[in-house]
Amino acid sequence: MLDTAAAIPSDLVFQLSGTCNEYPWGRKGTDSLAARLCEKTPGTSFKLDPEKYYSEMWFGDYPDFPGRKLDSGELLADVLQGDKDRLLGKKVITQFDGQLPYLPKILSIAKALPLQMHPNKDLAAKLREKDPENFTDANHKPEIALALSKLEVFAGFKPLDEVAPLFKLGPLKRFGPEGSGKWTNKTLRNATRDLLKLDLETMNSIQSDVSKIPKSELGDAAYILDLLPRLQDQYGPEDAGSLVALLCMNYIVFDAGDAIYIPADGIHAYLAGDIVECMARSNNVLNVGFCPPADRNNVDTFANTLTFKAHSKEDVTLPSNKCDKSKNGKTVIYNPPMSEFDMLKTDLVAGENDEITASEGPGVMIVTSGKGLLRADGQVFQLSEGYIFFIAPGVDIRLESQDGLQAHMAVI
Repeated sequence: MLDTAAAIPSDLVFQLSGTCNEYPWGRKGTDSLAARLCEKTPGTSFKLDPEKYYSEMWFGDYPDFPGRKLDSGELLADVLQGDKDRLLGKKVITQFDGQLPYLPKILSIAKALPLQMHPNKDLAAKLREKDPENFTDANHKPEIALALSKLEVFAGFKPLDEVAPLFKLGPLKRFGPEGSGKWTNKTLRNATRDLLKLDLETMNSIQSDVSKIPKSELGDAAYILDLLPRLQDQYGPEDAGSLVALLCMNYIVFDAGDAIYIPADGIHAYLAGDIVECMARSNNVLNVGFCPPADRNNVDTFANTLTFKAHSKEDVTLPSNKCDKSKNGKTVIYNPPMSEFDMLKTDLVAGENDEITASEGPGVMIVTSGKGLLRADGQVFQLSEGYIFFIAPGVDIRLESQDGLQAHMAVI
């Protein structure tokens, strides 16, 4: 039972509800972790429909699919703006425009998300000025994803010495450098652009030819022949995303607890799995594949913006580290190379606890499995799967498990 010794509710730590959306790449019904967690958040009217496809639960203060203060139903953004000094803190006010600088989500992925990248700040500002309806902010959007289950993803480009042999094969020679020319990042940019610009009939034909290449000629890339029909079943044999992803990009399989970092301008497409995702405060995206042609953005804009920082699987993997905030060592930290946030992951077995010291800015925590208690700001709160809490700057917390507990918290 909830400890009721403290009668005055905390206004520095409070429970949130999220918003679940229904993009077609989501998982169906109860297969969707995002929907199950959303339904288990207490005090909301959300009821899971077993026939619908649920893709994401958002629980930040961004206006799309916003989080709310659970007890009052107020928008989280309004609550934060009403008490900036205490709830956001000096660092967020001075460095991040007085808004929550990160956007946390749960994603449940049944088929490939659009082949995409998120524009850097310079391009985001230009796109917003030109098309404010589709580009709703001027911020960049580097992101991380922590796997909650097996996660399949295309991310970053393969090393050039792995790309070059594939484009020496019959149906792909036309996209490589002329003669004995050497592959460079410029060559890779042009090959990506040329593939994305193919007409549907030609794309269909090339995919058919690629499917007939013997596995022995593909070497370590023989997985292409297994994944190609799967992607074609999802988006048809005319979608350019399949060839760009399979030929040019790293295909990576992560286990639960592994994490990936996607920089601004980093090409990626999540393929399957459940993740905790967190990104800089933005919803800007350029899509060029794994989506209907009408939903695709300009190929030249996309290709010209591509960066080549990630050229191997290791370049996109984000390791966990010992967390100095953790008193009992039950919490690890993921430190992406960006200033907006870090992510903490706490794992407790029955009877364990951990104390996490305060951060400079606000934290948003979601319980992804198990039950327990949260002690913070002189209060005790019940924790259970799907419960979400906002924690103000300067507040130490203690997590206690009953049957085991896992929680993820974005912090500054």
